[in-house]
Amino acid sequence: MKKQLLLLIIPILIGISSSFYILNEGEQAIILKFGDPISDKPIVDAGLHFKLPIMNTVIKFDKRILEWDGKPEEIPTKDNKYIFIDSFARWVISDPLKFYKSARNEMLAQSLLDDIIDGAIRNEITGKVMEEIVRYSDRDMPKDSFDFMNTNTVENKIADIKISGARREITQNILHSVSEKLIELDIGITVVDVQLKRIDYNSRVQQDLFNRMITAQNTIAEKYRAQGRGQKEEIIGQQIQKEKEIISGSYLDAQKIRGQADAEAVSIYANSYKKAPDFYNFIESLNAYSSTVDSTTSLILSTNNKFLKYLGSNK
Repeated sequence: MKKQLLLLIIPILIGISSSFYILNEGEQAIILKFGDPISDKPIVDAGLHFKLPIMNTVIKFDKRILEWDGKPEEIPTKDNKYIFIDSFARWVISDPLKFYKSARNEMLAQSLLDDIIDGAIRNEITGKVMEEIVRYSDRDMPKDSFDFMNTNTVENKIADIKISGARREITQNILHSVSEKLIELDIGITVVDVQLKRIDYNSRVQQDLFNRMITAQNTIAEKYRAQGRGQKEEIIGQQIQKEKEIISGSYLDAQKIRGQADAEAVSIYANSYKKAPDFYNFIESLNAYSSTVDSTTSLILSTNNKFLKYLGSNK
């Protein structure tokens, strides 16, 4: 009896447990009855839900924003530059039932998005010049900022026109193109954003570009050095001129002081001569003797010579 009761309870418990399923916050689900959906609307509310055991199958899909990360692609631009474009996108499963019928799972959906998004990116990039792709806004920039990238006549003509920043426009056009394609395919996927995360030259021209950039920067640096040297020479010239002016002014002041001193000395001599002319002559004669006659000097003069009058006089 107990064994029969146990055999009866076990199937009941299994049936009850298989009649319920749980949805997390980041999940949505569709219910299949022997492989066919029982409703066009997905189940999106998190929590415990009921289904018929055996007959119903629950297929769960992610409800969150999913990531698409493309591989870098080498794409030619309108001005014949081959660049690598590395992009990414964000998408959601907007209609789980259509998604299940077309893509089945996220892996196949990623593969489908590879073709759609890569094609849209290639179409947009090939219609833009390099400067438009790099620049995000229309902020004014000097045209010589791009001189190091201009290598032929076509590029020089392009550089002469007003360069616009088109990256925002490019990403918007890519998103619009991808959205239209997904609407046309009607596979239950919505792309919410597409961005270009890296733009780079290929390895064949990258080093040449770097060399041109270095040359351009060296030219600018040499221009500033030349301006610095010119300013240096100008400052040195001003210093030399100022030095000459200072020396000239100082010499003029010194000559004035000497002239004033000489005038004062002459005045003192004149006053002294007026007060005692004989004594003045005597002192001046003695000074003349000391400055002209020494132990090594021999003079032959007449005793009546006025130069010796104070030596021979007893007065």
